[in-house]
Amino acid sequence: MTVDIDFTAFFDTTPSPYLVLDTDLVIRYVNPAYLQTTGRTRGELVGKHFFDALPQRPGTPDDPQRKVKASLCQVRDTGKPDMLVLQRYDIPAPGRPDGFEERWWSKIHTPLPGPDGAVKWIVQRAEDVTAFFRSDRARELGEEFTTREKGLAAELYTRTDELHRLNRELLQAHAREQQVAVTLQEAMLSVPDLGRHDNIAVRYLPATTSLNVCGDWYDVVDLPPDRYAAAVGDVVGHGLHAAAVMGMLRSALSAVIRAIPSPAQALEVLGLYARSVDGAMAATAVKVLIDTRSRLLIYSNAGHPPPVLLHRDGTCELLDRATDPPLGAREHHVPRPQAGLTYTPGDTLVLYTDGLIERRGEDIDDGLARLTTVLGTERDLPPDPLADALLARLDIAEGAPDDVALIIIRL
Repeated sequence: MTVDIDFTAFFDTTPSPYLVLDTDLVIRYVNPAYLQTTGRTRGELVGKHFFDALPQRPGTPDDPQRKVKASLCQVRDTGKPDMLVLQRYDIPAPGRPDGFEERWWSKIHTPLPGPDGAVKWIVQRAEDVTAFFRSDRARELGEEFTTREKGLAAELYTRTDELHRLNRELLQAHAREQQVAVTLQEAMLSVPDLGRHDNIAVRYLPATTSLNVCGDWYDVVDLPPDRYAAAVGDVVGHGLHAAAVMGMLRSALSAVIRAIPSPAQALEVLGLYARSVDGAMAATAVKVLIDTRSRLLIYSNAGHPPPVLLHRDGTCELLDRATDPPLGAREHHVPRPQAGLTYTPGDTLVLYTDGLIERRGEDIDDGLARLTTVLGTERDLPPDPLADALLARLDIAEGAPDDVALIIIRL
């Protein structure tokens, strides 16, 4: 099978410096890496004889031009590749006093035959090994090392140095992306109405494997004069896309609950909206309306772990009587269920995402039991200390495999 390959595009993108000469040693192609390494432009090299474009520095010991020319001619005449190891060949540098900069190279000359089998092109790969030549490692290579072994050592040094450079660049890029992600997440999770509630504590922990930006969210919305709503949700996945979807769903639900103060109807509208948002299918959410005058909790759940009502005596009650499939899961619209229960002042409402309770290989009921046990033990703590104690006791204060969003409300 014949495969069409755009060799020019291939050499243009490779990080190694390559140059192609014809049999008269005229430069016919040079890739961007070669230009960058030598500090030359394409116009200064292409179409010119190699030694006119890259002349030898006057007075250089051992006549490096002669060695390079001998290698190129040998490859042309024999059709066999040749290697020059730790070869000094200074390059023109207009800013230097004598117009040259000292450089050491590891060069491989490879013949390319034409249709008749004779050598038509010579490919030069020229790795700059100046840093290696000046290193202690180069001075350790004595006469017992062959030319090939010295060449491999030089190339290994160069590749290692390049990997260190790339690693530094990746770390810097990761740090920049992480800062952007943190800023984005903080902006998306901003809750203006939260400042009016000293009885509410919120926490958000990104998954330990993510860039501090994920799909879990929380929200608190005031509905004057004597009601407010709390919600948490979870978008499938991690990363910027999940965060973007999270932002759209959270904003939509926040707007809907202001117009339709019914948790079930609000989630119905959100489910319809989710069907039009790429990545929102199978997202979960739970909405609880707190009526402070009637001391009533009204809630609806779209495939989410049930909120917990912690009573003052330490007993816990799961809000699990209005559970329905995740957002957008149904092909046709079906009214969502809604339930309610009364609370006593001093009770505590806890909303959370599954990262708080789920553990690999464990049944979710075990996670719920662990959560209610800790809540019962720490029931006398105010919301903020209770949130911290809960994360610590569940061993996720430093992060968990999955995202965690948490709301604790002292009713």
